[in-house]
Amino acid sequence: MIGGHYTYAEVPPFEWIKEAFHQDRNNFDKLGHFAQGFVPAIIAREIIIRNQVVTDTSWLNFFVVCICLAISAFYELIEWCVALISKEAAESFLGTQGYVWDTQSDMALALLGAMVALVTLKQVHDRQISELLAKHQSFN
Repeated sequence: MIGGHYTYAEVPPFEWIKEAFHQDRNNFDKLGHFAQGFVPAIIAREIIIRNQVVTDTSWLNFFVVCICLAISAFYELIEWCVALISKEAAESFLGTQGYVWDTQSDMALALLGAMVALVTLKQVHDRQISELLAKHQSFN
């Protein structure tokens, strides 16, 4: 909601970071793309585990990352379509700020977000699933 209020290229705290670190652009959108990978990773993991799609941890992680990248790629395609339709407003909507690798770096940050979520939340998530299964079995 902050990005929608200020536009992604003008979010105040990131303006301060831009100036303090002598950056060329306001990188608020990069935080959003990191979250675009981080947030759906555990949701995808939960769905795959509960539906017993795969049991091998390596394949589980692979599919979770693929799902997060697919979400990110789909979002980038939506951005592109809106830019084609909006013509003059495309630059302000996209928030590329002249960065030619914006789409690629957005997807790379979503990838990083997914991997960070898997590494940092795996144990907590596994414990919660085990507790849920134990409660479920005690009711049966």
